[in-house]
Amino acid sequence: MLASLTAGACGAVAPAASLRIGAMFPLEGSARTLAADEFRGAAVAAELINAAGGVAGKQVVFDVRDVESASQTQSAAASLEHDGVPVVVGTYSSALSIPAATAVAAHGMVYWETGAVADQLTGMGLPLVFRVGADGADLGANSAQFVAEQVASRLQMEANALRVFLVTANDAYAHSVADAARAGLGAQGSQIVGESVYDPYAPQWSPVLAAIESAQPDVIVLSSHIPDGIAFRRAFVAAHLHVKAFIGSTMAQCLPDFGDALGPDAVGVFASDRPPHGFNARALQGAARALYGQFAAKWQKETGRQPSEEGISGFTATWVLLHDVMQHAAPLTPHGIASSARALDLPTGALPNGGGVRFSTSPGRLGQNLRAAAVIWQWQGVRQHAVVWPAVYATASVKFVPLP
Repeated sequence: MLASLTAGACGAVAPAASLRIGAMFPLEGSARTLAADEFRGAAVAAELINAAGGVAGKQVVFDVRDVESASQTQSAAASLEHDGVPVVVGTYSSALSIPAATAVAAHGMVYWETGAVADQLTGMGLPLVFRVGADGADLGANSAQFVAEQVASRLQMEANALRVFLVTANDAYAHSVADAARAGLGAQGSQIVGESVYDPYAPQWSPVLAAIESAQPDVIVLSSHIPDGIAFRRAFVAAHLHVKAFIGSTMAQCLPDFGDALGPDAVGVFASDRPPHGFNARALQGAARALYGQFAAKWQKETGRQPSEEGISGFTATWVLLHDVMQHAAPLTPHGIASSARALDLPTGALPNGGGVRFSTSPGRLGQNLRAAAVIWQWQGVRQHAVVWPAVYATASVKFVPLP
C-alpha cells in the first residue's frame, strides 16, 4: 500500500489526473519504525480519499523524501518545489520538523506537520506552517492540570502544597513540554522544588538523582525521549528513591518500549499523550467514529496489529488536510490551501482522534491547532495501560496514587 501511494516519488512523473503531495520522513534511520507508522497513517488517509474520488477529482500521490538530518531538509524542500507540490507533510521528529518547516515555507509551499510536538514549530510566525496535533504546550499543560486536579486530591493534598521536581532532556522538544508544565503548575500554586536538565544522548543520572533526593518532591514530571526515559526510570528505581506520583509528559512513556523494557517498574507511571488506540469512542462524533473504524480496520488488515499512536496522528492530520482543507481550497495553490486551513472551524470530537480544528492566528502559535486532543494514560499492569483522563476519553480510573 505504501508503495502504491508513493508512486511518482523522487521526481518521477505522476499521472496527469493526480495531485502530487510532498512528504518528508526519516524512513531509513533509527526513527524509521515510528516514522514509517506516521507516514503509513498518512497513506491510509490518502487511500480512503482516493477511493471516494480524490481531491477535486484528482488521485493523491505522495512525492517522498527520506530526510534523516536537518542538513537534508533544504535540498529536499528545493526538489519538492521543483516537482511542483503545493504542500509537504511530515516529519514525525521535532528535531527535523523545525528546519523542514523553515525550508518548505521559504520555498513557498505549505508545511503540514503530522506528528512532531516542539512548540518552536508553530512559534516561528510562518503563515504557511500548520500542525493539527498537540504541541509541547498542550502536553505540558495537560500534565500540570492532571497533577493539580487529580493527583493532589488522591493524595488528600491541596495543589499548592504539592512539591514537584522536573527532569528535562536538553532539547527543544523536552523544554517546550517542561516549560508548559512549569507554567501550569505555577498557576495552580504548586511548588517547583527543583529541575535537573540532562543531555539525552549522554545522560549522567547521579547528579539528577542526588538533586531529587535532596529536594524530597511529591511528584516527578519527566520530559524525555524513549531511551533516556527508560534509563532514568531504571536509575530512579535502582537508587531506591520514591515519590507519590511519576508522570512522563513527552509521550516517551506512552510507547510499548517503556512497558516492555521496564515490566513491573513501569506500573503506576502516568504519561501525557495524544489519544492512542483504545480511547473511549464517546469522545467522537458519529461521522468521526465511523471514520476511525474504517481507518482501524484497514490498518489491522494491512499490518496485522492495532493502530499505533503515530499512525493515528499521521492519519488524522492528513485526513484534515485532504478532506477538510484541500477539498475546499480554491485554487489548489499554497496560498489557497493556507487560506482554507485558516477558515477551518471543526468542533471537538469531529476528528478521528477526538479533537477539533481551529488554527491559531497569534504570532506566538501561528498555525497551531487550538483544539488538538491530548490525554493522560497510565501503566496499570505489566505491559497493560489505559487512558484515565479527561473523563470523555477515559477507559479506566486512576490507580496507584500514591505509588506503592
